[in-house]
Amino acid sequence: MIGIICKPNTREKLEILSADAQYDLACACGTSKDEHRQRSSDGKWIYPVTLPNGGKSVLFKTLISNVCTNDCKYCPLREQMDVRRCSLSPAETAKIFLDYYNQRKVFGLFLSSGVLGSADATMDKLNGVARLLRKKHGFRGYIHLKIIPGASDAAIEEALFLSSAVSLNIETPGEKRLAKVSKKKRYIQDIIEPIKLISRLTGRGAKYERVKQTTQFIVGAAGEPDAEIVKYMYGLYERLKMHRVYFSAYQKGLGDESIAGEQAGRERPTDILMREHRLYQVDFLLRKYGFKESDIVFEKNENLSLTIDPKEVWARRHPEVFPMNINRASRFALLRVPGLGPITVKRILEQRKAGRISRIENVGKVGVRLEKASKYLTF
Repeated sequence: MIGIICKPNTREKLEILSADAQYDLACACGTSKDEHRQRSSDGKWIYPVTLPNGGKSVLFKTLISNVCTNDCKYCPLREQMDVRRCSLSPAETAKIFLDYYNQRKVFGLFLSSGVLGSADATMDKLNGVARLLRKKHGFRGYIHLKIIPGASDAAIEEALFLSSAVSLNIETPGEKRLAKVSKKKRYIQDIIEPIKLISRLTGRGAKYERVKQTTQFIVGAAGEPDAEIVKYMYGLYERLKMHRVYFSAYQKGLGDESIAGEQAGRERPTDILMREHRLYQVDFLLRKYGFKESDIVFEKNENLSLTIDPKEVWARRHPEVFPMNINRASRFALLRVPGLGPITVKRILEQRKAGRISRIENVGKVGVRLEKASKYLTF
């Protein structure tokens, strides 16, 4: 009997590539269950996400190719792995997306890819999809393009011209950490310098100010502690004005298990996922609560506590601040109270205009968060 190997058709390629896109989580993960990826009814991947500007929507997400010349040891799609490889043409990708968009199943497109030969050759295909959508089909909606490490300034600027948001994954906190997971990527030249270029081109008053820039850390892949990630995260927000930083927990079994370092090797799957969650909580403290890098408290191993959220850890370290008078404290001070978030603090400030708050029940229905907050407040 003769076995015949057929090339996959467009739909079969989409099945492979949209599933493989799960490994690239930037702009596709968050802190609540409704923000995580899920399959649509016909088996393709759609993503309910929190966008860089804070809004929520549903994106169609796929790789344009899972062929990759890179050697990232945490990635199951790296060059050395034996997986079924395929690619979509820009025309195929644009048509597939428009089919979904015209059926109102998705709001926009998130497009990434393995590295096809070179960074610029890959960027030409990614930009080619956006070019077709913008210029041929007149699409004016949301497009998020992944910037390939090592891409030229010209390729990056074209992506900014065509997209609503871009992301280049920083992956690890520092050059030494990246060297543990890749021998091909150059941290400064391929990742940091392009991120800085994007920041300059999308900054206040710049040519592409409308475009949002995001990035992502692979948590635990290089054995780094949380303190290193937080240091780099704070710098990305403060110096480069990054719109969002995302985190993806390195999960053993997807890539090369030998590269995660001694620390990651000892971590249980639940621990690494909790590390990811704690980093998202720190991200919110930095972006929404007015915390500084110096406010974040780490344990002796330089990791965040797995059992207590970072805001409550700070509160326990600063007993001189509490209990806090709910009727007199400023917005900034109230945001330091465990259990109080921006929405609840706004409600407190509005209620104070009408009269004195005499008990926690005046703030709202007492659940776990308000019950926690009441222990740090006086009335």
